[in-house]
Amino acid sequence: MAEPQPRYFQADALTALATDLFAAAGLPSSRAACVARLLVLTDMMGRSTHGLAQCKPYLDQLEQGGMSASGDYTVIKDTGPTVVWDGNYLPGLWLVETALQTGFERLPQHGVVTFSIRRSHHIGCLAALVKQATDRGYYAMLLSSGPHGKYVAPYGGTVPLFSPNPIAIGYPTAQSPVLVDTCASITTVSMTREKAQAGGLFDQAWLLDPQGKPTHDPRYLEQTTPRGSLMLLGGVEAGHKGFGLALMVEALTQGLSGFGRKDAPDRWGASVYLQLIDPDAFAGRESFVEQMEFLAQECRANPPIDPDKPVRLPGEKADKNIAHARKHGIPVSPSTLQALRDCAARLKVDDKALVPR
Repeated sequence: MAEPQPRYFQADALTALATDLFAAAGLPSSRAACVARLLVLTDMMGRSTHGLAQCKPYLDQLEQGGMSASGDYTVIKDTGPTVVWDGNYLPGLWLVETALQTGFERLPQHGVVTFSIRRSHHIGCLAALVKQATDRGYYAMLLSSGPHGKYVAPYGGTVPLFSPNPIAIGYPTAQSPVLVDTCASITTVSMTREKAQAGGLFDQAWLLDPQGKPTHDPRYLEQTTPRGSLMLLGGVEAGHKGFGLALMVEALTQGLSGFGRKDAPDRWGASVYLQLIDPDAFAGRESFVEQMEFLAQECRANPPIDPDKPVRLPGEKADKNIAHARKHGIPVSPSTLQALRDCAARLKVDDKALVPR
């Protein structure tokens, strides 16, 4: 039987609906609009697991008190170029965008501005946030870990300890920005849950069973006792590389923020590291772009393994997806569409936007 096909909707209509949903759930209008806009942008970029698919979990968290609807972040330390905030479990997308805007204001003076945020809520798709820096000609690095989450075992171990620990970097070139969005594990929790709910298997062995043996079965992540774990980047032979990345992320997000696994949090949240760099504080933006554009062109000109699949840089597909979504609409899966309709009914929000193009 063929899988149900997604339906297409206008970005503005989806953003307006998501804004109304978050506002109805208690978020101030500006924060509701920020979260909605970034979730829709994520879908436009083609990262559907972290786009509007996160709308219902976020709304549930607002209703249950896991995500704070009101209040503000607390400044723990601020030296100018380095900042530590306690996010008080406010919406992570709004917190990081606020940090970005603050960093943009400070870059002309400091050249490099670094934020460490503890007790943020989930920050969604890192590439969608990093893009705000590349659009302004800056380099950005954004890392996140979930001190509450245990899904990835240390290399050589069998018991989950880490979250996937996503890592994103972005920088401008003369054409599309380079946007790298990866993590210390081969796949993510959201993708694994989606695969398990659909009753499918991964094409590759991207998980480990409770004995540490490679498996294609996504159910080992949460649906077995004992649980398995997500496989580290590098796999069985070279998973020490993913292990090293996981440790780096834990140090920068939890160590520098002063809040992490030692505190044993029992709620969905994130520790975050954000660094912004203005190339003008170094050899200059023009030189930076020239060097990075040369490298990009060299990559694209590299003879491909498959002539029908030329080398492309990370971020290029996202740019094409955004352009396609603006012209043809955004694909929304049947499950996400139904979740949005259910949330609209529960919150008494008009869902007329969910009329396909």
